[in-house]
Amino acid sequence: MIKAVIFDFDGLIIDTETAWYQAFEDVFRDNDVEFPLEVFVKCIGTDDTLLNQFIAENIGIENMEIIKSLANENHKTKMETIVIRDGVKDYLTLAKALGLKIGLASSSSRQWVEGYLKELQIIDYFQVIKTRDDVANIKPDPALYLTALQALNVSANEAIAFEDSANGATAAALAGIKCVIVPNEVTRNIEFGHYDLRIESMSDMSLQQVISYLERAPLLN
Repeated sequence: MIKAVIFDFDGLIIDTETAWYQAFEDVFRDNDVEFPLEVFVKCIGTDDTLLNQFIAENIGIENMEIIKSLANENHKTKMETIVIRDGVKDYLTLAKALGLKIGLASSSSRQWVEGYLKELQIIDYFQVIKTRDDVANIKPDPALYLTALQALNVSANEAIAFEDSANGATAAALAGIKCVIVPNEVTRNIEFGHYDLRIESMSDMSLQQVISYLERAPLLN
């Protein structure tokens, strides 16, 4: 029986990921460098190791802080028009109505996550929020999900994770949690590893339908 739902943040609740890709793509283009989407998607849901490596190899390590600063300012501008993804509020409202415990597990910082949750006026839905500040290793390591499970006081088979990235899906799988993939614009065409259900938007399938399916269906992938 499902007792809890755990949400990723970036790319799932709001599509910060597409904004980040476009922000870096613009800066790289200004430096006559193409930024392949297949490179960026490997950076989603984890740390900046691969992104830093790409900058160092294509523009120079001495320019890394400048590039990241320009991209950050570009991202801030793009985020001014970002809204909560379709169906997210409905899932949170129904989860609360059903008496489910609601958690969040994000590889981003607590300041970043909570700032947007407050702005979106949805922070009060979450009983537990775990971020990179709470663990030694972030996704694809399962630590974030394991700490969230512990704080929610539920076992892995009593929870569902919602993710938009391959790194996030891997983390959920390693924690033993059933995972629903809800890809965004930049993750729609990537190869995901282990997952139990994929929907293109939370507006396509209600939370009750998701729970019902996962409680009775075999693994899809």
